[in-house]
Amino acid sequence: MTSESYIRFLPEPWRSAAAGVGATSSWWRWPASETRPSGPVDVHILRASRPAAPLRVLLLHGGGGHSELVWPLGAVLAGEGYDVLAPDLPQYGRTRVADPGRVRYRDWVDLVGDLIAAETEDDPRPLVVFGASLGGMLGYDVAARGAQVAAVVATCFLDLAGDPAARRAATRTPALTRLIPLMSAAARVGVLRRTRFPVRWVAPMSKISLNPELAQACVDDARGAGSDVSLGFLADLMTHEVPAPESYRGPRVVLVHPAADTWTPPEVSMRFARRMAARTDIHLLTGCGHFPVEQPGVDELAGYLRALGDELIDPGSAPSGSVEHMQ
Repeated sequence: MTSESYIRFLPEPWRSAAAGVGATSSWWRWPASETRPSGPVDVHILRASRPAAPLRVLLLHGGGGHSELVWPLGAVLAGEGYDVLAPDLPQYGRTRVADPGRVRYRDWVDLVGDLIAAETEDDPRPLVVFGASLGGMLGYDVAARGAQVAAVVATCFLDLAGDPAARRAATRTPALTRLIPLMSAAARVGVLRRTRFPVRWVAPMSKISLNPELAQACVDDARGAGSDVSLGFLADLMTHEVPAPESYRGPRVVLVHPAADTWTPPEVSMRFARRMAARTDIHLLTGCGHFPVEQPGVDELAGYLRALGDELIDPGSAPSGSVEHMQ
């Protein structure tokens, strides 16, 4: 599956517009460290470079995703005038890891933080983090820890360690949530932590889209939802504690949760977002499933992104306080 494979599921006129967005591959070496046992990582990054664009977006995929899978969102962002980059996080996409069995979710948090530092070192343009699915909480997590980002946009927030409802939504069966303590104990055993099994055994990947053809394409994608995940990564993901939203002092947050999401209920994301101390705008995308490619939600998403861009470029145009827009 390529970016073109997924772009075909966008509605018109977005599909035709996305076909004209040039996406190029690039690589970034994330060096090894003493505290990270997985070794150096060669990170594949898909880009739509817009040197004249006033704003940039770092697009983050979720579990079972990769840069080409979320590129329909990248194309919408590029169409709204953003310079876009989307990395393949370790264990997914084309990114190369010396020892995939030792990758942990905390590596994702550290990698994204370091990538933001590298991308902003010589580029003063404001950088927005846009997280799809699990990438939403990843973007929030990184921003809460001090990354230099101008805003966080997320399609959902799943506090897997702190919210039982989020754990139930994320896992395929209720029994899996009860096995988390056992999984964490097993992940401390060297041999077991490297054990790999299909992502679809854990998460209800068939609910990724309201379109059965798109959902099946994701499940069949060997570089994404059709791949395997290690027990060590999964246990770390399910027990990772994110910074408390009540103490969040990072940049503004925009939640754009699909209103017809049958995988992660909008209420789970909204409950987390409403606890944030910083400005938080909450919107529901009309008619959209977990992978938001339906109308009129795509038009609404583009509108929210356009408004965010205008406010970041001209802070004086931003309304005060948080906003909730329900359909």
